[in-house]
Amino acid sequence: MRHVLSNPISDVQMEFAVLRVPFFLEPHYDESKPFIESNRERLIKKWGGKEGWERQKKRHDLKGRGIAAGIPHFNLDRLASNSMASHRLIQYVGKRYGLNISEALYDRLNVYYFVEGHSLNDKPRLAKVAAETLSQSLAEDSNISQALMSEKEILEFLNGNEGRLEIENALRALNELGVHGIPKFIVEGSTVVDGAAGPETFVRIFREIEQRGKVEGTAIFKDILGVDDETLSRGSYSKESLLMEDAA
Repeated sequence: MRHVLSNPISDVQMEFAVLRVPFFLEPHYDESKPFIESNRERLIKKWGGKEGWERQKKRHDLKGRGIAAGIPHFNLDRLASNSMASHRLIQYVGKRYGLNISEALYDRLNVYYFVEGHSLNDKPRLAKVAAETLSQSLAEDSNISQALMSEKEILEFLNGNEGRLEIENALRALNELGVHGIPKFIVEGSTVVDGAAGPETFVRIFREIEQRGKVEGTAIFKDILGVDDETLSRGSYSKESLLMEDAA
């Protein structure tokens, strides 16, 4: 996205709306527990022992993919947990404040989990980090009129059930679509791109849309997740937002 936005080839002003669709790597994890195990323990069990895990690391080039995604160091001993609460929060923030704000929170939680190693179901810690991130993000966006959620309000949300039905419906839809692993990307509601695809694949797809001058289709999960057209149209990324991000 950054490359296409920074290097336009037509007069069409490209913008991107990123709608994060929830996916559970370990759906059986007990939601009542702050964490279940370390990610190292989870992966060693998943791949049948340490040797199997080492083969998978080499096969999928996890370190290289992490660097490409802006995560130079994965904390292998990060605390793995049920992620229902964090998925609910991301969706709620997107609908309340806009997809650009939920993306900022999503980016922060990537660091929180993959680098710092904290559990996504440690609700008091999650509420604190989310409150700090929202405070900073809303201070930088003068177009948002919705009141800032306090740490207490976020914790109350995390301990509640609002948004659970939408998450469960999205998980069922993914299963019906045959999506059993991540990352996956669905562009214009029809083009499915595997997460293993290189950046040139995405640039090609985005350039085709840019040259066409219009989007054909829409986000197929927006109704399932309860995201309205106005929220989707405001988008997540534009050339202006990247310039502001770089300036910061």
